[in-house]
Amino acid sequence: MKVELIIQIKELLKINKNEVIDINPNYLEYFQEEELVDIVNQLNGRKDNISSITSDYLDEIYEKTKKDEI
Repeated sequence: MKVELIIQIKELLKINKNEVIDINPNYLEYFQEEELVDIVNQLNGRKDNISSITSDYLDEIYEKTKKDEI
């Protein structure tokens, strides 16, 4: 299970899908499985939050362009 969580963490840390994320395996042995689950949940929450902010920002820009306010 730890290996799967580490893979998820690496994927969530990527900025683009071609990026390779390396995490020192010795460092990861420090974490318990529950802590890794918490890290995955935090990264997912941040990703969702960034998506929401980006979406709101793009909606605002779109509305301004419709009104020719830019």
